[in-house]
Amino acid sequence: MKPELENILNKPLEIFKSLKKDPKAKKEVRMALDLVEEGNDDETSHGKLERVTKVLPEGISSNMLYKDIVRIAWPSFLELTLTQLTSMVDMMMVGQLGPWAITSVGLTTQPKFLMMTMFMAMNVGATALVARYKGSNEPHKANNILRQSLLLTFVLSLLSSIIGYIYSEPLIRFMGASDAETLAGGTAYLKIQMIGFVFMALTSTITATLRGVGDSRTPMIYNLLANVVNVIFNYIMIYGHFGFPRMEVAGASLATIIGQFVAFIYAVVVIIRGEDHFLRLNFRDGFKPHWESMKNIFKIGIPAMIEQFIMRAGFIVYAKTVASLGTVAFATHQVCLNIQALSFMNGQAFAVSSTSLVGQSLGKKRPDMAQAYSIRTRRIGMIISFLLGVVFFFFGEPIVSLYTNDITVIEKGAKILKFVAFTQPFQSSQFILTGALRGAGDTRATAIISLITILILRPGLALITIKVFHWGLEGAWIALVSDQLLRSLLVLIRYNSGKWKTAVKV
Repeated sequence: MKPELENILNKPLEIFKSLKKDPKAKKEVRMALDLVEEGNDDETSHGKLERVTKVLPEGISSNMLYKDIVRIAWPSFLELTLTQLTSMVDMMMVGQLGPWAITSVGLTTQPKFLMMTMFMAMNVGATALVARYKGSNEPHKANNILRQSLLLTFVLSLLSSIIGYIYSEPLIRFMGASDAETLAGGTAYLKIQMIGFVFMALTSTITATLRGVGDSRTPMIYNLLANVVNVIFNYIMIYGHFGFPRMEVAGASLATIIGQFVAFIYAVVVIIRGEDHFLRLNFRDGFKPHWESMKNIFKIGIPAMIEQFIMRAGFIVYAKTVASLGTVAFATHQVCLNIQALSFMNGQAFAVSSTSLVGQSLGKKRPDMAQAYSIRTRRIGMIISFLLGVVFFFFGEPIVSLYTNDITVIEKGAKILKFVAFTQPFQSSQFILTGALRGAGDTRATAIISLITILILRPGLALITIKVFHWGLEGAWIALVSDQLLRSLLVLIRYNSGKWKTAVKV
């Protein structure tokens, strides 16, 4: 095993141990939002406080806001980064089997995410509503949203897992598996993922509600634990160490769901105990459908679901177009997407902050605080993303070489990472402001933007650059960059309109 890989394997466990020793981690922290008076309905009515301004409420400083933002963002950043590093370790370990193995795993990504669409969209509604009720100090309503969301997630994920298991092979074939080895590997990987699908889904819903109240540390701990378990079992099951059979791609998939099950158990224990002092799952309250709560979840979740379906459909068409370039090109593409996903962590972590803080601010009827938080969250995210872009631009080859020894993949991948570097600030801005819009419940606007950029622009332009101009993999990434630029611009325009402040009433 490479020294770089061993370091990645050891680091998560060290961090996890240090977290468990921190006795102050659960200490209640007073936020800047707590220091302002609750607003009233007149201040949040249509036509009032519509445009975004840079004026801070009296008695509130930028430093206070930055502290709140970072307090929520850093556990999410660490969690998401280490989760993606685990995914990278997966890909590195699988990559040692050959380009066919990378392609097998890569072909499962979009079908799996497509099946996650329904309950992940409901999670958007859960996060926004729980944040609102945290801001208005209504724990009984927040806990009702928790129960209703878990009920929805269980039903939707169970249906998805059954369908995904039955149709695994046709899905991998549809995604463009070009040979028997890739088809068999991808099918085995997806079937095993479907077995653990429900546990992963329920954990994600608990995570969404905890983030809604601003608790990003607890999800960090149980997801970090899952990552450690995943990496350990990867090593054992992919190559057949310690008496286990050599399972190759199937072993990587099984290791993933074992880790996800561990996270599920931890998350359930935490939410039953009610350790955050606001959310608590009490089974005696029952899981009977509460139609008013369901209505509110759907009000926010349905547009988010449409957006996710649009995104996944666009990604599938795009992936199929790239897969037509052949196994080596698609393997290179998959490696670069995996590396790019690491850069998402910055934007996604600060998006957690913007979603939670915007939702809580609007729950307290303080849209001025919502915009103050979101503007500064975007500022931090873009600075970090610029630095990441510099790393990707100048150190492409050594980064790609962690995945494979294939010189063709390394050279081509290093060129593609320059595209990744260029998109970083725009990507971060888009993630964070979209998070702010979702925290406000303004999911219809983000769905329309995704329709334009992800479903129409990216796959359409990829077809033109690859099939008409024959620009190969570079053409595919020109399409991706164009998507990122336009999406960032449209989200910024929507945010600056200020209409999100009154988009949803609950």
